[in-house]
Parts: sequence; structure tokens; C-alpha cells
Amino acid sequence: MSQSVNQDQAKHAVSDSPDAPLVIAGVEYRSRLIVGSGKYRDFEQTKAATVASGAQMITVALRRTNLGQNPDESNLLDYLPPDEFVILPNTAGCYDAKSAVRTCHLARELLDGHSLVKLEVLGDQQTLYPDIAGTLEAAEILVRDGFDVMVYTSDDPVVALKLQAIGCCAVMPLAAPIGSGLGVCNPYNILTIVENAKVPIIVDAGVGTASDAAIAMELGCDGVLMNTAIAGAENPILMASAMRKAVEAGREAWLAGRIPRKRHASASSPIEGRIA
Repeated sequence: MSQSVNQDQAKHAVSDSPDAPLVIAGVEYRSRLIVGSGKYRDFEQTKAATVASGAQMITVALRRTNLGQNPDESNLLDYLPPDEFVILPNTAGCYDAKSAVRTCHLARELLDGHSLVKLEVLGDQQTLYPDIAGTLEAAEILVRDGFDVMVYTSDDPVVALKLQAIGCCAVMPLAAPIGSGLGVCNPYNILTIVENAKVPIIVDAGVGTASDAAIAMELGCDGVLMNTAIAGAENPILMASAMRKAVEAGREAWLAGRIPRKRHASASSPIEGRIA
């Protein structure tokens, strides 16, 4: 099955301008690409790839990356300072709601009251699929505690609506399992989520190459988050640049409106009306 869906079906209300900002929790971002900070050779490469991607927001696994909790180690914030980039702490590695909530509170302390977090509650160590019951539980607690919650979830449209109703500021369905590089496996699920969204929908996990990012944006998503696809590439800096362009091109293509699919040819220069 083709993974590109006719975007005429998508009803998610967005600005018709390719330059319209992505708005999350009341803050505007010119870039619709969010990148991760893990799996790079070192912080120097992390910075170079982030700059090449054009991303303004970078997600950080608090359990794996030093943001100051380990004073004797190199600090990511020395390379990607918060006055230049929005640091999005995430709860990667948490397998229950309690540890995810605790991690978010630690992030708020380390980042001087920072309230924007990415919630992940994982349910399986092999696939890294989300534990939906734990995700819903943690989301309710964090929203009640005053956090702006961007939430990683499955591509289930019903779950997406529940997370939106809880008050999450962005819903982030997976395209495929984390780090798999399989691309958008269930485009019609993503399309259904987009159609019913009142908050930004950002595809998170499973992107492998630039065409995957473009497909996600052609479905009407508001943005794409990725880490492995860039950090794991043979040339992460070049791949970051490619992903930047793919996200921009995919959004423009969705806004432009693709032609309908037809079984037969439609000549670019039709015979009807030609000069004899």
C-alpha cells in the first residue's frame, strides 16, 4: 500500500501559510523539526547536527544525559544553552507512571522551573511501545501539577483523543517502533488522529530517512521528532540537513494539495482544443 494519503481528506485546521509557526503551549517555533540528543559520538557532534537540522527544540533523556545533576561530567547545556535552544526533558527509560512523574519534577528543578516536558511511559523493553494505561495516569498527574505535557503514544486515534482531553499540549503518535526506521506504518491511523486534533500532532519515533519525514508532514502532521534517524546515519550532519528540508517540503506539499490518484493517464498536453 502506498504510504501517502490524499491530504484533501485531512481536516485539521492549520494556517495555509508554509511560514506559519508551530505553536506549542503558547510558544511559537519557526522549525517544525524536533531532534533528540542521544546516540551521537559526543556533544560536539550533537551540537553540529542540531544546528544543521534547524531545530529550535531538542529533547533530552534526563536519565541518560547530564544537565547538571552530575557536576563532574560534561554538561549538554554547555553546548546547547537554554537561551538558544528549548530543552525538552523526556522520561525515556521510565516503565511506570510514578518514575515518569518523578523524572519530570527533577527536570523542573534542574531547569529552573521549566514546565515543558515530553512524557514517555514504556511498556516493553524490546519494542519500546508505550504503556497506554501508565501514560494516561502520568499525563493526568503532570497536567494537574502544572506541566505542559507533550506525550509519546501509540497511533491509536481513541487514545490520542483521551490524551488531548486530559490537557496535553501536543500528542506524539509513533510512526513505527523507536529506532526502527520503518517509516509511517499506519498512515490512515495518523490521518485520523490529525483530523480530530485540537492540539499539535507530532510524529515521534520510527522515521528512517527524509522521505519518511516528508510523508508524515504530507499527512497533515504539525511536526516530526526524531533522533536515531539522524544520529545513526553515516553522516549525521548531512542527514540533519536532509531532514530539515524534508519537513519543509512535506508541509508545503500538504498545504498545496496533491492531485487525486487515477488508474489511467491524464496528459499534460491534452489533445482537446489543440490548434489544427
